[in-house]
Amino acid sequence: MARPILSSALAALLLGCSLISAAADGFSYREALNKSLLFFEAQRSGKLPADQRVKWRGDSALRDGYDQGVDLVGGYYDAGDHVKFGLPMAYAVTMLSWSVIEFEKEIVDAGQLEFALDAIRWGTDYFVKAHRQPDLLWVQVMTLNAT
Repeated sequence: MARPILSSALAALLLGCSLISAAADGFSYREALNKSLLFFEAQRSGKLPADQRVKWRGDSALRDGYDQGVDLVGGYYDAGDHVKFGLPMAYAVTMLSWSVIEFEKEIVDAGQLEFALDAIRWGTDYFVKAHRQPDLLWVQVMTLNAT
């Protein structure tokens, strides 16, 4: 079973936020924070925005859910395998949101607040799409052809 990559990126993000003002042996926590947020951008599914910083990443899975009559385009892939699992994605977005609340000053000082908020918005916009009816939540999407 593949380890959820978003969780690993999230752990790096939390560590970076908690230690952002510290410097140890030349390690840059600001750079770690930046790379963690870039990783979230690299895991995006759907129609990517013009300001996407990960230039090698293209649009993908533009018809997710259409065969079931629902628009599930967007969200985050779990481990680079074109699968979107609801629980790990919800956990990652929740922890990212909590990190911004807990470490907002450090994230602002690192110039990363806009990117963190964009990452949160990308995930939450997907969850709004996945929960259009009171008793229905789409929790897993697997794209067989990601193009």
